[in-house]
Amino acid sequence: MYEKFAEFLADKRRICIIQAENPDGDSLGSAIALDYILKDTENSLYCPVDIPKYLRYFQDWSRVSNEFDYKADGYIIVDTAANVLLSKLLDDTAIKNCLYQKPVLVLDHHESEDDLEFSHEAIIETLPACAMLIFKIARELQYEIPLVAAEAIYSAISSDTLGLVSNSVNAETMRVMADLIDLGVNPAKLDEHRREFMKKSPRILDYKADLIKRIDYSLDGELATVHIPFEDIQMYSDEYNPNVLILEEMRLVEKVIVAIAIKTYPDGKITGKVRTSSPIADQIAGYFGGGGHPFAAGFRTYDMSYDDVVSDLVKIIPGLLEQAAIDQAEED
Repeated sequence: MYEKFAEFLADKRRICIIQAENPDGDSLGSAIALDYILKDTENSLYCPVDIPKYLRYFQDWSRVSNEFDYKADGYIIVDTAANVLLSKLLDDTAIKNCLYQKPVLVLDHHESEDDLEFSHEAIIETLPACAMLIFKIARELQYEIPLVAAEAIYSAISSDTLGLVSNSVNAETMRVMADLIDLGVNPAKLDEHRREFMKKSPRILDYKADLIKRIDYSLDGELATVHIPFEDIQMYSDEYNPNVLILEEMRLVEKVIVAIAIKTYPDGKITGKVRTSSPIADQIAGYFGGGGHPFAAGFRTYDMSYDDVVSDLVKIIPGLLEQAAIDQAEED
């Protein structure tokens, strides 16, 4: 099933593992795991932005560099097949030429369409996390999974499933986690280490209180949005991602079905993180050119204001919720 992976590596001595410009626990854990699983190649880990402090509970996060490896024989992109999430790479002519001229393999778990503009091979399977795909590939192709790779995979899956409680989690997910424990992973130890790094400073707690006060409610309380301007991103995002800080709180408010944190940038870029309790998150993100899972997705758009985005959300969400209710009734 995963022969394409082995074929890609067959003639490679040097591999560069690439994350998108919005690194998260899954992309970071996937990159670190691959680094340790691929013992027969010289590997480099690349991300166009610095790894945020709140992700530095991953062992060997510092292996990730924002210096692109032009000498690699091939490139493996993890956790995205979306052109828009690689814009920083494609805006750099030298990197873009490299991706166009050398072999590229994409490993992703999102349901959204592969729209990368350069030639590439892809292994895309709808799963709770990209790291789970890497585990399955390693197992099928009989690659050794050392403990540090197993820990990275376990933490990555935990991160992308909100601690194994997201709607994407199924029996297969739990079997993979059990297999990782059999490989020596200690969940309590990993979580203790994670919680130590996730502690908030007093100023971040104050900022969270400010964000909570900023939440806007629409559609009779079913839609909650919060605006995170560039000034906030500059001031707080390295220490703690504002999206992570507020989204789950928004989703836990009575009546809220859709929670969206919207960041705005000086160049006109707007990004949105979507969390829902109805399976429409990917459709919401898709409206703005993004994608993801039914309950968790993201998008990026340009030349719109925060108010414009909210206005469009108010227009499209009722119809999506209505259709989701119809689909659910038919299944029942």
